[in-house]
Amino acid sequence: MDGAHDMGGVPGFGPVMPEADEPVFHAKWEGRIFAMTLAMGRPGKWNIDMSRFARENLLRDVYLSSTYFQIWLLGLERLLMDRDLLAPDEIETGQIRLPHKNVPALRAGEVAGALHRGGPTKRESTQPARFAIGDRVRMKTINPPTHTRLPRYVRGHVGVIELLHGSHVFPDSNAVGKGEDPQWLYTVMFEGRELWGEESDSSVRISVDAWDSYLERA
Repeated sequence: MDGAHDMGGVPGFGPVMPEADEPVFHAKWEGRIFAMTLAMGRPGKWNIDMSRFARENLLRDVYLSSTYFQIWLLGLERLLMDRDLLAPDEIETGQIRLPHKNVPALRAGEVAGALHRGGPTKRESTQPARFAIGDRVRMKTINPPTHTRLPRYVRGHVGVIELLHGSHVFPDSNAVGKGEDPQWLYTVMFEGRELWGEESDSSVRISVDAWDSYLERA
């Protein structure tokens, strides 16, 4: 979706300034939000693409004025409310209002395994790849209303297939509960001047991973 999260190539935000020796969490509450998000994923009520969409779907002013883990918390609240696991007034009052529901719990001894488990996204393909390494392709100009991995700054631009990664879960479908719809995944390389114009550094190259349905022949 074309939300505030899609900041690639957007002017006005200034340079990215990495923090030297940055800690994993800047405050204890950030670690708690991470733990809550991990624990609440245990019941299997949503997948990783749904959780990304919940964060991306925040209002622009809310998203841009929130810190990283504040965005995680707001996304988690939305996921829980949409599935009747949390009521808005419970957030306001800090008091339980909804009837108790039995959901699988993530126990302390299972945390390390959950952190390292991950879920492979690669799937068997029933069709050969439409494109090969070296093919020129154009990114489609699309504006889906929900989660997508196609950044705005490459839409409509021409690049070259650099790598083939096999068939993977299609996040745009997975985010809205329409199934995994596996598609071929490619890495597409763009010249900087193709994206940013003649004033771009001629040595700049940008690589973007893109699913098959994002692409058309150039």
